[in-house]
Amino acid sequence: MTVKLSSLLKDLDIVGIVGETDKNITSLESDSRKVEKDGLFVAVKGVTNDGHKYIPVVASAHVGAIVCEELPSTLVKGVTYVQVPDSAEALGRLASAWYGYPSRQLKLVGVTGTNGKTTTATLLYEMAKLEGYKAGLLSTVCNYVGDRAVPATHTTPDPLSLNSLLAEMVAAGCDYAFMEVSSHSTAQKRVAGLHFTGGIFTNLTRDHLDYHGTVENYMNAKKAFFDMLPPTAFALTNADDKCGAYMVQNTRAKVYTYSLRSDADFRGKVLETRLDGTLMLLNGREVEVRFTGRFNAYNLTDVYGASILSGFDPEEVLVNMSRLVPVAGRFQPFLSADGVAAIVDYAHTPDALVNVLDTIREIVGNDGEIITVVGAGGNRDHGKRPMMAQESVCRSDYLILTSDNPRNEVPEEIIADMRAGLSSEELKRTECVTDRREAIRKAVLRAKPGTVVLVAGKGHETYQEVNGVRHHFDDREEVKEAFKLR
Repeated sequence: MTVKLSSLLKDLDIVGIVGETDKNITSLESDSRKVEKDGLFVAVKGVTNDGHKYIPVVASAHVGAIVCEELPSTLVKGVTYVQVPDSAEALGRLASAWYGYPSRQLKLVGVTGTNGKTTTATLLYEMAKLEGYKAGLLSTVCNYVGDRAVPATHTTPDPLSLNSLLAEMVAAGCDYAFMEVSSHSTAQKRVAGLHFTGGIFTNLTRDHLDYHGTVENYMNAKKAFFDMLPPTAFALTNADDKCGAYMVQNTRAKVYTYSLRSDADFRGKVLETRLDGTLMLLNGREVEVRFTGRFNAYNLTDVYGASILSGFDPEEVLVNMSRLVPVAGRFQPFLSADGVAAIVDYAHTPDALVNVLDTIREIVGNDGEIITVVGAGGNRDHGKRPMMAQESVCRSDYLILTSDNPRNEVPEEIIADMRAGLSSEELKRTECVTDRREAIRKAVLRAKPGTVVLVAGKGHETYQEVNGVRHHFDDREEVKEAFKLR
């Protein structure tokens, strides 16, 4: 594949060009180790590395062109240097052009927020299929090109991988694509150059402060997605979230709202909650869904609204709402032979734990017993650890603090950070078990018939990362094995 450099550059903000642009480019890379002769290298300033320091090596490898923010002191003859104000932004736009602008050939809808991104994006993908369309999905759990699964490594892939997947969707005949848009991806300009037909805001609570530094930075990274939407797009925001209006205050897109508490374009209401489902009202129409909890009622209300805004028939959407099934590892229930229930959920923030535990309490009542097993990820926001423990213990009858993905931290130190959020009285009904498998088994064996055990934090994940190495571990498998010991 070759593309004229002049054609690739037409969408960029350019400070200056040194060299010819009437030349064929054979590849596009931001990784200096992968550059090819006559290729285009984009020098991006990353979190831990700066591509600019590799420019001399890349230039000597007979690369065709280099896009950078700062020109090197020595320019190699035959190499075209393109100076831009933001090379990360340029990479996104170049990737889109390189793959033939695939997002323009799809109805692409992005979902951002702290919680609910995976569920919303996945259910929209499933809704499109129920409506008779071929669709693609980019999510934390798995990517799909039509019905073909492509393993996911990031919530939002890098620009080259992202546009490559979108191009595959176009080639496969997909009409729609739904994707999670993480705060990292907007901050790092991974979605630059994409054309969205819609954007959805779920909610915003504390998360990823290890990267963003402050809640304000995190919030603005989310808002940046709506700021980039075109006037032809829709922006569907949660009217009940304190950040809902802020997200869309500067967007050029047509704004719509959804709510469980007040008047909105799309109004949901919970009528009855059970462990295996919920009876809801959606814009005044009754529908039985296979999801549990108020947080899922929000997800379903935004799916309902986004489905209609995406052009699906409103009556068919209502019928298909009852056919949707929960996403793996999101409030996924298991029942033992003697009546102990376990819920596996991805909740890994204080707010997500509140949502899940409040839902369980609503189902079991004040006399029912809840045992929670939860940990916190290593090399991530330390500040949320005591908050997670505090929210868990005050909503549970018994708490077991354990490992999540310790990554490169000492598991016992992470657990100690969580314990620091508990009072002496709360510690009397808290146990610390470093081994996650043993923690799950202790919780299940401690439970009585009618007890609900929440295993939180990892959800769909099939690994546990310890000292940088991923070992197979699946909370769902561990729950089933623990049930056999009862």
